[in-house]
Amino acid sequence: MKPTLYEELGGAQAVRTLVDRFYDHMDTVPFAAEIRAMHPDDLQGSRDKLFGFLSMWTGGPRTYVEERGHPRLRARHLPFVVDVAARDAWVGCMALALEETVEDKALRDGLLRAFAGIADHMRNQP
Repeated sequence: MKPTLYEELGGAQAVRTLVDRFYDHMDTVPFAAEIRAMHPDDLQGSRDKLFGFLSMWTGGPRTYVEERGHPRLRARHLPFVVDVAARDAWVGCMALALEETVEDKALRDGLLRAFAGIADHMRNQP
């Protein structure tokens, strides 16, 4: 049987590391200032939510759905201005995190394409 993305990434610790690096970049890179400002000062809750979502999305534990219900990603992001710049900043932070945490280039590239598509779907402004 083919392994899940969750297994290919390395399980919970690898997903947690990816999420932590993503938010570390969001907290420090200048191009992410706009999306960083949309988050609370303490990013732990955001880290935990993304970890839960990505764990589930990649085929790992479904704890996110059990605790929070259906992801409804677009609806959850409607209170925020998600324009092209915000999308690109999010994808840019994720690209940096993937580069640092996912050794397999094909896996990394596939994940980045998928994340870019999801991020574009979150746009609610031109």
